Amino acid sequence: MEAYTSFAQVYDIFMDNVPYQEWADGIIKQLKKYKIEDGLILDLGCGTGRLCEELTSQGYDMIGIDNAEEMLLVAMENRTEHQLDILYLLQDMREFELYGTVRAVISICDSINYILESEELLRVFQLVNNYLDPGGIFLFDLNTIYKYETLLADHSFSENREECSFIWENEYDQEKKLNAYELTLFVKEEEELYRKYEETHFQRAYSVEEIKGLLEEAGMEYLGVFEAFTEEKPKTDSERVFFLAREKGKRRA
Repeated sequence: MEAYTSFAQVYDIFMDNVPYQEWADGIIKQLKKYKIEDGLILDLGCGTGRLCEELTSQGYDMIGIDNAEEMLLVAMENRTEHQLDILYLLQDMREFELYGTVRAVISICDSINYILESEELLRVFQLVNNYLDPGGIFLFDLNTIYKYETLLADHSFSENREECSFIWENEYDQEKKLNAYELTLFVKEEEELYRKYEETHFQRAYSVEEIKGLLEEAGMEYLGVFEAFTEEKPKTDSERVFFLAREKGKRRA
C-alpha cells in the first residue's frame, strides 16, 4: 500500500476542486439516518484531514488514521491553525488499532482502492467490524471499474500552476484490475527554482459484487451501494460509488 510522500505538501492545492463540503453533507445525512448525530467517528485514510475538520465542525469527535507521515503532518498543522480537537494516528489501515469502539467508520477519496489484495481488504473490513459499536455504520467510497478502464486508462494528465505543477502518467491492466500512475511533481522552492519529485502509486478496481462479498465475509451487514454521496443507484458511467454497511453480531449493553 503506497503512501503519499512529496505530493503531500501540495495535495490540498491540487485537490481544491474536490467538493469536501458536499461529501461531508452526504456522509452526515447517512449518519443521521442511522441515528448517529454525535459521538466518535474514525476516518481511515484521512489524508490532510479535510473531512475530519468538516465533521468536527458538525459536532462529531474525530480520529484520523493514515499511513503517510507527510500527510498527517499537514493535517496536524491545519488542526493547530484552525484550533480543532482531532486525534491523528500514523497507522496502516490493514492493521490499525484503537483503544475502544467508534460509532461509525468512514473512508473517503478512494483510500480503499489502495488495498491491492482481496485478503488484505477482508482484513480491513474485519477490523472495521471489530471496532464499530453495536449497529455502527461503515461508509466508504471507491473509484469504479468504469473510471479506470475509460477515464484513466493509459492516458496522461498534467496541470501547471504558479507554485507547483504535475504530470500524471497512467496505466491500467484490465485483466488484473490494477491501476498504476507515475506522478512527477515540480514544486517551487525559491523565486525561479522548482524541485522535481517522483512517486509511483498503485490502486485496484473492485466490482460491487466483490465488495459485497468481502463485507459479508467480514461479518458485516451490506446495506447498499449508491452514486457517490447520494441515495441514487449507480449508473454505468459512475466514476465514484459510495458503499454503506453495518456492524453485525455485537450486543448492545
